Amino acid sequence: MTASQGTSAANELDCDVLILGAGPTGLYGAYYAGFRGFSVVVMDALPEVGGQLIAMYPEKEIYDVAGFPSILARDLVANLKSQADQFDPTYLLGEQAFELDASDPDQLVVTGSDGTTVRAKVLIICAGIGSFKPRPLPIGDDWDEVGVVYFVPDLESQRDKNVVIVGGGDSAFDWAWSLRDIANSVTLVHRRDEFRAHASMVDKVREAGTRMITSAELTAIHGDEVIERVEITTKADGSAELVEADTVVAALGFLANIGPIAEWGIELDKRHVMVDTTMATNVPRIYAAGDATTYDGKVPLISVGFGEVATAVNNASPIIDPTHGVFPGHSSEEPQHG
Repeated sequence: MTASQGTSAANELDCDVLILGAGPTGLYGAYYAGFRGFSVVVMDALPEVGGQLIAMYPEKEIYDVAGFPSILARDLVANLKSQADQFDPTYLLGEQAFELDASDPDQLVVTGSDGTTVRAKVLIICAGIGSFKPRPLPIGDDWDEVGVVYFVPDLESQRDKNVVIVGGGDSAFDWAWSLRDIANSVTLVHRRDEFRAHASMVDKVREAGTRMITSAELTAIHGDEVIERVEITTKADGSAELVEADTVVAALGFLANIGPIAEWGIELDKRHVMVDTTMATNVPRIYAAGDATTYDGKVPLISVGFGEVATAVNNASPIIDPTHGVFPGHSSEEPQHG
């Protein structure tokens, strides 16, 4: 769909850089493109900026961002948005990138799910894992919304409660650590003996006295309208134990879908966008950064995403404006454009 077909002028935007995704990488990309002197539009299917961090983990402590020994996810997002807003990017929130028209060699045209058309000289995909939904508990979803949750955006909601966390990855241990002094009790249940979480966090949670039941599964939930206790069955001998519980946090990961981007002719490895060392895709004028990307040696960290999106913006600069060089100059100076 082009700008002239079925889209009113009020819903047509022109920019130098269109960024898909308003998570940490996308927000930093908006700042960095503004720093290089470019106009920016940021489009995201979620209704607010911050991506997964705000949608699922606003109270999560982030430990691997340079310059912050520890920072809450919501504070990191607020800082990133404040940094980007110096350059007045346009935000299109609650709108998914739907169609791409790459027929014009000098620009790309992206149409959103609400009909907004954006004409951009360069597109940077920072869509993270795309749309996502949590993996359900194997025992079913009968207790959803009445005790079973998939993330804990408000830690205080669990004050003085008995919380059972199911999972062995980073999210499970982040919740266990965050709730250690808030909940009445925290029990972590994992179906294997080994955990997928960072070893340092596993050690911290263990040293905090959190009970961990491994090689076991949550096999039943009991209660009268609300959760009162859960049944945990040990795999080795099939023995079952009843544990008091008010809340079950199902931290079993997410099913991700990059959506319409998969139909745009971009080379993918499963659901990840393939890029080269400049963060360029196989489609001219389209770059990608952050968790959406993959390449040999890829490490999916927020801090890595920041560097990737800066690399994308700088390498795209001569394409946006031939008078601009790739090197931006040092941030203590005015940006260099030649």
